[in-house]
Amino acid sequence: MIPEIPVNGLTLFLGGARSGKSSFAEKIARDSGKSVLYIATAAAGDDEMAERIRNHQASRPAQWQTLECPLNIGRRLDAPRAEVVIVDCITLLVSNILLSFREETPAETIMHKVSIEMEEIIDAQSRISGQWLVVSNEVGLGLVPPYPQGRIYRDVLGRANQILAKAASRVILMVAGIPMVVK
Repeated sequence: MIPEIPVNGLTLFLGGARSGKSSFAEKIARDSGKSVLYIATAAAGDDEMAERIRNHQASRPAQWQTLECPLNIGRRLDAPRAEVVIVDCITLLVSNILLSFREETPAETIMHKVSIEMEEIIDAQSRISGQWLVVSNEVGLGLVPPYPQGRIYRDVLGRANQILAKAASRVILMVAGIPMVVK
């Protein structure tokens, strides 16, 4: 059963790697028949990632607009560009933020920057309106990373997801391609 997704507001899609989050958000956007802005946060740091990005780009409908935006999403949007906005994904956005700091940067500093980024996304959705489909990985169900940067990443991504979930009209947890309504 496909859950009802609000046509105005923020919907957060959470799940593990390859759980179907992005595919489900894209299906909702395709099925809407509305104009779509796809905000891609990935940065091609190596050949394999560059190939993944090319494959993602090729899979999207030609009429969809794409905004490559590895940082500062909320600041880059000042007017409506489409009726449906997909942000894919918060996981990579948080990684981009983390990697923009030196390794010895205190976790609180990184968390502050991530919190600002999430609030700016929420503010942009509120200001611009429309249906926002935001994708992020749920990292709180796995092992505790064995190194400090991994633990910081897990913590700040978890906090980013909490900030977005609180503001979201709907939260969907994807498990093996099956959407489950959380909120």
